[in-house]
Amino acid sequence: QLQLVESGGGLVQPGGSLRLSCAASGFTLDPYAIGWFRQAPGKEREGVSCMSSSGRSTNYADSVKGRFTISRDNAKNTVYLQMNSLKPEDTAVYYCAADYPYGASWYFSLEPADYDYWGQGTQVTVSS
Repeated sequence: QLQLVESGGGLVQPGGSLRLSCAASGFTLDPYAIGWFRQAPGKEREGVSCMSSSGRSTNYADSVKGRFTISRDNAKNTVYLQMNSLKPEDTAVYYCAADYPYGASWYFSLEPADYDYWGQGTQVTVSS
């Protein structure tokens, strides 16, 4: 059974930091492009950050550039999203996702529709 499980969400004050983790089970993340997405109440799911299977290519939404960092540890079959300088507008449910690129190690995408496997999400609330 292919599964992605996010963790690390919670309540944090503005300006604070969180690190989200996404552990894969039932498959190896190594050949997959990965992405982090978020969905706030009443809004569509949006891409936050993504990384190619090679790890050499990344992309970020303009709203998080310079504050968030995506990374992956293939040995632990886990991906991470380090979130710094958090703002109230970062409040959302955060999801990780994996997309098989069929050998295109350079491929990455911030489009939710491109992804095959999804975690259940973890809530991030930024509030004083």
